[in-house]
Amino acid sequence: MNSRPCSRSKNPPFALVIASLAAALVPAMLWGLFSGAVPLSPAAALEGFLFLTGRHTASNTEAAEIAAALIFRIRLPRLLLAAFVGASLGIAGAAFQGLFRNALADPYIIGASSGAALGAALAVSFAGGLGLGFFSVLGPPGFFAFAGSLAAVLLAFIISRSFGNAPSPATLILAGVSISAFCAALLALVLVVNDRNLIQVYFWLLGSLSGTTWPRLLSALPPMILGSVVIFLSSRPLDLLLQGDEAAESLGLNPLKTRFILALAATFPVASAVSVSGIIGFVGLIAPHGARFFTGPAHKRLLPASALAGALLAVLADNIARNIVPPIELPLGVITALGGAPFFLFLLVRRGRRSGGFV
Repeated sequence: MNSRPCSRSKNPPFALVIASLAAALVPAMLWGLFSGAVPLSPAAALEGFLFLTGRHTASNTEAAEIAAALIFRIRLPRLLLAAFVGASLGIAGAAFQGLFRNALADPYIIGASSGAALGAALAVSFAGGLGLGFFSVLGPPGFFAFAGSLAAVLLAFIISRSFGNAPSPATLILAGVSISAFCAALLALVLVVNDRNLIQVYFWLLGSLSGTTWPRLLSALPPMILGSVVIFLSSRPLDLLLQGDEAAESLGLNPLKTRFILALAATFPVASAVSVSGIIGFVGLIAPHGARFFTGPAHKRLLPASALAGALLAVLADNIARNIVPPIELPLGVITALGGAPFFLFLLVRRGRRSGGFV
């Protein structure tokens, strides 16, 4: 992996890193609550909250009711879903990078996101019309999203291992990119064959949290939480995998079994996120790298910091998507790709310079 161990003395206190990320998330959430096609002032938001409790003081009850609906029915569940999706991609990205000992790995590049999108689109296209409320992890789309994501990750892992016991970074990246391209081609074929909801599906594939409801948020949480908990509990095995398979085996760890379990665990939050938000690329790449700069490579610190960093990135990107050209809402995946693609190229160039050649 490209990350180099850093001494703890060079890193700020872990509690300070977590507190700073959590503190930065608060104004980002408030920005999302107050801004949008219909901006709200803090006073109007307060009246909306008081309206729900039956203690509003505004003379215009209708305005207070509208404010309450905007905040608690539309914006708050959307912001919370953005935070959970970002956190899921952040922690999954950190897990994939440790799992494959490759700092360029993330759910998008490895193929997990595109595999989930293909599986979900197949379920939607051939099991009925698209409904974003139906597009939850409790229905067929979520099941096929999970299956597609897992298949893509395992295929990339198998291909990379075919060139040696330890996955080659260059081989893994090329395998993941090839699988993503293949899934994208199949996805395009599905949309051409079944084009009844072409525009809506295409917009969803670019990444969107539009139309988020509380049931949709709640349906996505169990797989996200389950996979994240397993990853958190596996911080020590991830640290051992960074030392190489021989070192891990000498300490009693089965590398192949551990990688399979962690790949399965990381697929849960990724598939859940993709099934409710579409493809949101590069969050799983940027968040772990930003967190690692302050925490070092130890996963006990890196994983929670990556989750908070991913949540912050996703909330900020969604706020920008909603506010950059109001009242038009840009796809969330476009915003993350505009920032993430140059960041990936920067990492690729830096990696090439350090190794004296391409990856």
